[in-house]
Amino acid sequence: MNPTENGYGLWSLVIINSAFFILFAFSFFKPKSQRDWRSLGLYSAFIVALFTEMYGFPLTIYLLSGWLQSHYPEVNWWSHDAGHLLEMMFGWRANPHFGPFHILSMAFIVGGFWLLSAAWPILYRAAQRNELATSGPYARIRHPQYVAFVLVMFGFLLQWATIITLLMFPILVWIYVRLAYTEEQDAETKFGVDYARYRATTPAFWPALARRQEK
Repeated sequence: MNPTENGYGLWSLVIINSAFFILFAFSFFKPKSQRDWRSLGLYSAFIVALFTEMYGFPLTIYLLSGWLQSHYPEVNWWSHDAGHLLEMMFGWRANPHFGPFHILSMAFIVGGFWLLSAAWPILYRAAQRNELATSGPYARIRHPQYVAFVLVMFGFLLQWATIITLLMFPILVWIYVRLAYTEEQDAETKFGVDYARYRATTPAFWPALARRQEK
């Protein structure tokens, strides 16, 4: 079966979409330090793996084709739309781009990019002034930039789940958490009691229901 005839083998789309979403994140994140570049690199690896299966070669469909065909014989698993695995497996037979998982995925992706774009200017201005970033998203959580990347990746998982990205996702989350706490050690060394006070009153990744009281 020729993958090109079935919506795959479109390597130009792999390159174009990967470049778009990586550069889009880059335009908001604007990495400066080695740690920033590492964060963007991890996200980029996830994006390339995702679009390679979305438009290049459907490795997940290939590996699971026997099980999928036996459990969902009515689905043409080599069509491009069938790559929206969650929509197909939960019985959504209309255009998968209007399915519940796809719509939910877009909410996570847009929300993640919004958070990234809202957090970066505040962090940049604080760095220029040699101050802590404590306003905007940083008033609710200490690491909005890492939360943003996780939201975007989770959104893509809902939209187009693959074996590779499912394996990568928890590893990347763990790495982002490690990077976040390494940053905190550096910040506490630099800002001392001010950062200790900020950390004591502001959650790391999940915002509190009530806004932190500024002093």
